[in-house]
Amino acid sequence: MSQTNSQTAEYNGFGLSARMESALLNLSPQMARIAQTLLANPSLPLELSIKQLAERAGVSPAALTRFAQALGYSGYPALRVAAAADHGRSTAHEAWEAQMPQEIGADTAPRDLINTLLSAQVSALQTAADLLDPAKLSELADAICRARQIDIYGIGGSGVSGTRMALSLYAIGLNARCWSEVELGLGSAALLDQDCVAIGISVSGRTGDTLAMTQAAAARGVFTAAITSYPTSPLARAADTVIHTCPPGLRIRPSALASEQGQTFALNALHLMVAQRQYSRSRQAAEATAEAVASHRRLAALLAGAGPDQTDHP
Repeated sequence: MSQTNSQTAEYNGFGLSARMESALLNLSPQMARIAQTLLANPSLPLELSIKQLAERAGVSPAALTRFAQALGYSGYPALRVAAAADHGRSTAHEAWEAQMPQEIGADTAPRDLINTLLSAQVSALQTAADLLDPAKLSELADAICRARQIDIYGIGGSGVSGTRMALSLYAIGLNARCWSEVELGLGSAALLDQDCVAIGISVSGRTGDTLAMTQAAAARGVFTAAITSYPTSPLARAADTVIHTCPPGLRIRPSALASEQGQTFALNALHLMVAQRQYSRSRQAAEATAEAVASHRRLAALLAGAGPDQTDHP
């Protein structure tokens, strides 16, 4: 496969802005300058020739062609088509955002704050859905269903997302654990084998501890997956498959919402796919755990002197 075809496959299904955001950390200073110019004004390819845009970005036309190819396009004309497609998709979103403030300040009214947050959440979820590759998500779901053990690795906020995912899988009868402490994670990875799955979660794909745990699992022949915003990052390169989530700052403010919502959306979709594939087992496990909790609550309420109809229902 040629380099351009390989890059096109890597970014398959992504719009121009998403490709630039995803590649930004790995671009040379010259290429990054082009990306930043276009991210600041996405309509420039629709308005300028290759020579004019090259002058605007302070590069040569040849560099602009190489930039387009680095993103998986055949050249500048294909990049212009992608810019037009991005512009069409963003029209409805821009109309929505025009009705509310873009930033939350000290004097922002409560209703405006709520509406701004809603706009950010909707934008993040739409971007997350656009970036998810159903084939790769299905491949990982199938591997999880076959696995005797699922290790999930994540640090900080990614560790919180990983812990929720591990608990969700455990609740439907799967042996899943999340490790946020590198020495414990490395110890667990050393006990895995080819019947297991390991998932590394990192927005940047460059979190050292997460990368180390994922690499340790890969060295044992484990099927590994990376959930990251940067599909060319070290974590992505170390994994067998990559689940691409939206980068921070992609079309929304505050930027942290994008990566958080992207992770959550991808993990929720993965959990549903796993549960769907083993529907009977998942339903039985969910009913058993719900009844165990309900029985405990009923007993606790009776011991506390409350009536049975005063207990919470799961």
